[in-house]
Amino acid sequence: MKFDIIGKRFWFFTISGIVLLVGIISLITAGLPSGIEFSSGSLLTVSFQEDVDHDEFVEEIGNIGYTDSIVQETRAGEFLIRTHELTDLEKAEIKNALSVRFGEVTEAQFTSVSPMIASETSSNAVVAVVIAAIGILAYVTWAFRRMPKPLHYGTCAIVALVHDALIALGVFSILGAIMGLQLNLMFITGVLAVIGYSVNNTVVIFDRIRENLTKGIGGDFQTVVNNSLVETLGRSLITSLTTLIVIIALLFFVGATIQNFVIVLIIGVIAGTFSSVCIAPSLLVVWDNGEWGRFVPRFLSSK
Repeated sequence: MKFDIIGKRFWFFTISGIVLLVGIISLITAGLPSGIEFSSGSLLTVSFQEDVDHDEFVEEIGNIGYTDSIVQETRAGEFLIRTHELTDLEKAEIKNALSVRFGEVTEAQFTSVSPMIASETSSNAVVAVVIAAIGILAYVTWAFRRMPKPLHYGTCAIVALVHDALIALGVFSILGAIMGLQLNLMFITGVLAVIGYSVNNTVVIFDRIRENLTKGIGGDFQTVVNNSLVETLGRSLITSLTTLIVIIALLFFVGATIQNFVIVLIIGVIAGTFSSVCIAPSLLVVWDNGEWGRFVPRFLSSK
């Protein structure tokens, strides 16, 4: 075989294992900062006619009693303040104090979420991801129902999706500690988009495997899987590259409003391409060869 991708499957598992381990350590130690949609609170965006220094703005917010607030400068003269759930009176007091220090204040946006709504949103987000995973498992299994062991295809696709979601969570946790990113509905939207993108890539590769198996092309199962990967590799990489170009353009030209969504998409497209090409098909081969018994020792020894 000219390109023995499947032959290096345990190296791919090692790479994934290391990335997942780093992400899990970050989730345990740094956690995943939640936005107001999931932890309750208020989000107030204010703007000024003149440019305002970020440090002076943070100092003033602390002076008026909101030392635990999170402040982000979205663009010149505009700041986003995240704090506990504000009453109308508290919001008015903040705006008055800022106007005295920095001049006329314009309220660009205000969102407030109660603890009850935050809890409900968290539950709905988990349910949405679980339903999506179950639906994908059912669809992929049904689509390959005429193949031997169709459940293998659906299960491997789901494992690849869980892999992508965990990597997105882990990397987002690291970025949250470094850049102050927070888990919000845009993040969940990005994860669901990544799930759809990743499963599309995986199904394309699985479909080529099915086609080659049906035609009897390639020899044993591992050879068929590898040849199918080589045949679809160019398509997968080009599709991912063009998608990344569009996503990066969104990051630069749209800005902070969809920042979390775009960052998750970038992480997800990279992780999803890797899992579609290197993880899901490799798991099919491991399962077909009955290698689970020696998977763990080989995985550990390869480290």
